[in-house]
Amino acid sequence: MSFALIHQDNKARLGKISTGHGDIDTPCFMPVGTQGTVKALSPEELKNCAAQIILSNAYHLFLRPGIEVIKKAGGLHGFMSWPKPILTDSGGYQIFSLALLRKVNDDGVEFQSHIDGLKHFFTPIDVVNIQKDLASDIIMPLDECVHYPCAKDYAQVAMERTIDWARRSRASMRPGGPLLFGIIQGATYEDLRKECSQKIVEMDFDGYAIGGVSVGEPKNLRYNISALVLELLPQDRPRYLMGVGTPEDIIEAVGMGVDMFDCVVPTRYGRNGTAFTSEGKLTIRNAPYAQDFNPLDLACDCYACKNFSRAYLRHLFNTEEILGLRLVSLHNIYFYLKLMEKARQAIAKNQFAEFKKEFLSKYNTCV
Repeated sequence: MSFALIHQDNKARLGKISTGHGDIDTPCFMPVGTQGTVKALSPEELKNCAAQIILSNAYHLFLRPGIEVIKKAGGLHGFMSWPKPILTDSGGYQIFSLALLRKVNDDGVEFQSHIDGLKHFFTPIDVVNIQKDLASDIIMPLDECVHYPCAKDYAQVAMERTIDWARRSRASMRPGGPLLFGIIQGATYEDLRKECSQKIVEMDFDGYAIGGVSVGEPKNLRYNISALVLELLPQDRPRYLMGVGTPEDIIEAVGMGVDMFDCVVPTRYGRNGTAFTSEGKLTIRNAPYAQDFNPLDLACDCYACKNFSRAYLRHLFNTEEILGLRLVSLHNIYFYLKLMEKARQAIAKNQFAEFKKEFLSKYNTCV
């Protein structure tokens, strides 16, 4: 498993991550399949959208169906019939969002299942081993994510714990296994982010992730912190901005030098009737589309846009037909993946700045 930086256009990067389940061209977007499925979509539909990698969540899969079930299926790839790479998140964000159901100490985290109330205790090594049992291609260590706003003394404790857990996770890895990424925490405090970046980079991870963003902070703070951390990360490793985001946020971050993204936005919005288009977001439930026989996006050639009108999709949502949420979710995933493909093409031609300007100038003109 390896990463190759192929070309750079200013700070925007074109690269390739090689794994045992195939290559990933970067910058890339990872559709989120938290519980071993990207909501409302089949693996075949994802492949037809040119998805290269998906993200699943170790916390949720540990609770249901359980790691032993997935091991008996030959790993997560076989269990969910997805032959391409999989990145699994540790579930740290999910655990730490259960503020009233968990206790944290330097050894790990005790949490109460939100499903059946049973208590569990995860050490950093447990989290790594769970993801090894899932046979993930890229795994994330346990980290402590804090919400915004966060007092600096608490953010520092969480950062120091994240560093310690990263060290223990790194020591548990053996050559030839999955890629392990280090996670940079430190909330919105620049000195904490710098300290965390330095110590995590010294551990020589296979890639690096910026965590603790998209947790309620203003967009300008997110951009500033991301830019700060990116300047401190090595050029020869992939950079992953966790949980981001909207199309405009992704394009901004590509221009900063980010290689990998994930977010539930395209499918969550799709299930609620909001489509992303080349002219911005479109809420298909709105009355103006009742007799609009254009596709969701005239510039899109996904299955939904090639076969169905806005009027029909609005009808599906208003009659609560499942097909409606499936089609808009499919369109949104296709749109995100096509956007990344266009970004890669622009970087290869040294035209990313022009591509970004043109995309953002057209975006947000539709409601």
